[in-house]
Amino acid sequence: MPFAIVLAPEAVKSLRKLPAHIGAEVKDALEVHLRHEPTKVSKSRIKRLRGLSQPQFRLRVGDIRVFYDVTEATVEVLAIIGKAEAQGWLDGEGTPRSGGGSR
Repeated sequence: MPFAIVLAPEAVKSLRKLPAHIGAEVKDALEVHLRHEPTKVSKSRIKRLRGLSQPQFRLRVGDIRVFYDVTEATVEVLAIIGKAEAQGWLDGEGTPRSGGGSR
């Protein structure tokens, strides 16, 4: 069953600001990697984020990072940002997992 992909308003604004060819690459990656297996971790593309309850995952598309959460049937894209700004965004917007520890 394919997942519905929902972009947060911040993610839509970020996607529109990207150059056309990079925006198209990100849209293609969302379809290819998040539509059917958004939780399938790989060494280079999809990473489960430790120590955070939100966002749960990161998708790498070149120098762009897509942070997202997965529910039963939906992938909610929270942010689409450049690699250089990714850690700052996580520090400010990420929600630490309760209970401590990194797992």
